[in-house]
Amino acid sequence: MLGYYFRLGLRRLSRHPALTALMVASIAIGVATSMTTYAVFRATSGDPIPERSAQLYTLQIDNWGPDVTVERGGEPPRAITYRDTIALMRDQHARRQTAMYPLTSLIIPDDPARLPFPAKSYATYAQTFAMFQVPFLYGQGWTDQDDEARADVTVISRSLNDSLFGGVNSVGRTVSIEGRSYRVTGVMDDWNPQPIFYDAANTKGFGRPAELFMPFTLAINLELPTAGSRSCYKTPDAGWEAWLQSECAWVAYWVELPDAATAEEYRNYLHNYASQQQQSGRFDWPANVRLHTVLEWLDYLKIVPAESKMSALLGFGFLLICLVNTIGLLLARFMRRAQEVAVRRALGAPRSAIYQQFLVEAGTVGLAGGLVGLPLTALGIVGAGLVFEPQIARLAVLDVPLAILTVLVAVVSTVLVALYPVWRTAQIQPAWQLSTN
Repeated sequence: MLGYYFRLGLRRLSRHPALTALMVASIAIGVATSMTTYAVFRATSGDPIPERSAQLYTLQIDNWGPDVTVERGGEPPRAITYRDTIALMRDQHARRQTAMYPLTSLIIPDDPARLPFPAKSYATYAQTFAMFQVPFLYGQGWTDQDDEARADVTVISRSLNDSLFGGVNSVGRTVSIEGRSYRVTGVMDDWNPQPIFYDAANTKGFGRPAELFMPFTLAINLELPTAGSRSCYKTPDAGWEAWLQSECAWVAYWVELPDAATAEEYRNYLHNYASQQQQSGRFDWPANVRLHTVLEWLDYLKIVPAESKMSALLGFGFLLICLVNTIGLLLARFMRRAQEVAVRRALGAPRSAIYQQFLVEAGTVGLAGGLVGLPLTALGIVGAGLVFEPQIARLAVLDVPLAILTVLVAVVSTVLVALYPVWRTAQIQPAWQLSTN
């Protein structure tokens, strides 16, 4: 019977074209608005590395003291110092660990006819690629021995490889970065986790993907300054060595901890490390450390834009208004068939049959609204750049899961709001209706 009711619902869509068009348009516009805003919210609030996000932790160490951090609610700096970075890397207390900071790199092509161009670059350690599950098109990352030797090696992105080498396997070839040659050990496949969790403090979570990595130890040896934020509570002395030994926080530090017990053990290790710094006279305040998973870190930095949350709420609010309007239209549509319902009831049809028929017809209207809403959703996503920042708007896409969700929301919401009109219609008294007609 459900199949029959569905075919009957399809035929009835053309019985009253004006009323049907109003309902379908109302549902389509409401669903398209809500799904467009949801697409932006989904893109900005998703898990950038779901297979590993619960095992990757970033840390904070208070090297400024309560007199400085009181304005930050007692929170330590968002990065750590070079001194702490080297001490933690030397201890190797986690399963894997890495440190990184952004660089300003100018690529000089071999073709003299081409102009140099910048590439988004990072100085980091070899373990980064395994920790962050970086996929490789060719080759692999450099080794721990390359870190120790401060080797002139690099890993480049697929897009940079296409630009410099025409997309061929470039492992073993050299890239000129500001006049210095670096041997390519690997070419990353497309890798652009959003939000950019590993550098969220500098990028605010969104932006261009990383195009080039080089060893952290080499960058320090070459005295390459950070292109990111430099949090200093007092101006350091002049000179590179003075900068490295200063209390300025500018390095992001990540560790891989496989389970909660290991994470708690590492938290205790951090606390003990900070206590040792206090005992050595570097700090004169109690240990104050933090350990955040990927999702906790993104939440701590408030990476999800407030406007995406608000627009999603407004979008679903607009859908609710459209559905309230649909209730009235469905009630008018169903009550026109009061005589038909009375005849069926008089012939012995139970109220459950009336419910089934009219709810299936409402679902048919919702299906039509969802199908019409799909191109409207696509149009809304294309125009998202008029409301949101370009680096955020471009993340929203109409993929298969969103298309299915659009149609599903349209059908389910229409069926739900149809419950009242159907209930009113099913309450018709056959004897009264037939006697008055």
